[in-house]
Amino acid sequence: MDRRLLLLPALVTTLALSACGSSDDNAATSAATGASSATADSATTAASSADPIAVVATTTQLGDIVRQIGGDAADVTQILQPNSDPHDYEPRPQDVTETAGAKVVFESGDNLDHWMADVVTQSGGDPTVVTLADSAVDRVPGETSGPEASRYDPHWWHDPANVEAAIPVIRDALSSADPAARATYDANAAAYLAKVQALDAGIRKCFAAVPAAQRKLVTDHDAFNYFAKRYDVQVIGAVIPSQTTQAQASAGDVARLVQTIRAEGVRAVFPESSVNPKLARAIAQESGASADHTLYGDTLGPQDSPGATYLTMEQANADAMLRGFTGGRRGCTIAGI
Repeated sequence: MDRRLLLLPALVTTLALSACGSSDDNAATSAATGASSATADSATTAASSADPIAVVATTTQLGDIVRQIGGDAADVTQILQPNSDPHDYEPRPQDVTETAGAKVVFESGDNLDHWMADVVTQSGGDPTVVTLADSAVDRVPGETSGPEASRYDPHWWHDPANVEAAIPVIRDALSSADPAARATYDANAAAYLAKVQALDAGIRKCFAAVPAAQRKLVTDHDAFNYFAKRYDVQVIGAVIPSQTTQAQASAGDVARLVQTIRAEGVRAVFPESSVNPKLARAIAQESGASADHTLYGDTLGPQDSPGATYLTMEQANADAMLRGFTGGRRGCTIAGI
């Protein structure tokens, strides 16, 4: 075995407890910008003259999508902040307080934000709770064991078809809670649906320009099965071989992944924005792959980043993957989103 490969177990031991450690620091530095990260592109129509209804969304993706549909008629509180990891989140007293007056609570589901059930109970309120994973039209199997075992993979939003299916569910929940603003929700939902469809078509066009044999994906954790299925990408492996970042990679896992990357001719390992990138970079260096392109797996980025909204996040992911697959010769830019 290559002498350098023998050094990786020590690195695994050092990083195992800190694989997700960057999420808290990133969340703290970006919290100030998170609440307004996703309002610029909304096709908002005039809202009713009444005060906006109070709405809570758990994840950054949901916060953005619900804002696009709610517009000025909904005051959306987003629990998670950019670059924070939903897998290791511990609710705060402020989350309970902000949920107490909510008319609607939107959860992601599939055990990703299981902690929200306790927040709703402790708040003492009586909101309508909507779990958007339940509306997904194409499901990927989850893991049967581990800290977040679930029937389905929780990263459903990486297939835009699932977001398309979630849009009318969000629209109808808001309209039921606030009938006076129904016209606003209807118009915003229609406009946003068109953008999600344009995103999907644009990503398909980008990936069609790269041979399927070059689309080999290795990420920080197993978060991109929906994206891979939608756009015909082969998932080779993950640094953390699990759908949750709460799992840990063993020295044996790392050694096998390095060997697989070499055998498959994988050109790039993709770190994720909410996960400590050190182990991914070490594996890339050991295997001869690059680690120059970061993906948004579980979270949006801060307001000034390429991944500030759901739409731009998925374009940024497509662009990063194609640049990694092709050694920088191709990327992905989509107009109108």
